[in-house]
Amino acid sequence: MKTLLIEERDDRVVVTLHRPETRNAINAEMVRELHAVCELLESRPRPLLLTGHAGTFAAGADIGELRSRGRDEALQGINSRLFDRLSRLPLPTVAAVDGHALGGGAELAYACDVRIAGPGAVFGNPEPGLGILAAAGACWRLGELIGRSAAKQVLLAGKTLSASETHRLGLVMDVVAEPVRHAHQVIDRMGRLSVTALRMTKLVLDAQGVHPLADDLAQAVLFDSQDKQDRMSAFLERRR
Repeated sequence: MKTLLIEERDDRVVVTLHRPETRNAINAEMVRELHAVCELLESRPRPLLLTGHAGTFAAGADIGELRSRGRDEALQGINSRLFDRLSRLPLPTVAAVDGHALGGGAELAYACDVRIAGPGAVFGNPEPGLGILAAAGACWRLGELIGRSAAKQVLLAGKTLSASETHRLGLVMDVVAEPVRHAHQVIDRMGRLSVTALRMTKLVLDAQGVHPLADDLAQAVLFDSQDKQDRMSAFLERRR
């Protein structure tokens, strides 16, 4: 794996997003490698602990790659299909979020069953500032997780959520100094429960509606816009 650090145990799999040069931004290679993790956990179900390297969960999707994608790539749902697959893993997934979880990074955390935050965690979805929408789950998952009004504040008004706010809204289970250690303790507790009962409970809880198809169709329109090209080009120029 080039973008992930993986620790495979008998009772869990620990995955660390590892692209330190981009603050763990999610690129196509990371998507492929996370699909491989899903395949592993589908063939031999275990809980997943997902975190980010060096004090950042994931700063978003890789803007350099997004700028070159058009309508056809949007309709493929490159990130949304991965996050949907991750959300449907047989046993619980726990995200330990320290630092920023923005854009696609936030959507990756939303797709997990449980989130544990460090005191400096920040969640947000700034996609409209780049001429696109949060089409990998935020437009429907976030409303289910924190309520439609609070989700609109994030998705439409550009509000970012601090660790304390996410805890108040129920987005994260706990805010602790060592989120990875605490996430292991949560998985330890899950390990004392019935595996079959956990699987069946998750199946019942996760019944879904029309998404992610609606997300992909809307994103396809935005991906082909000149506004998206101009905004992403400006972002990359500022970063340089």
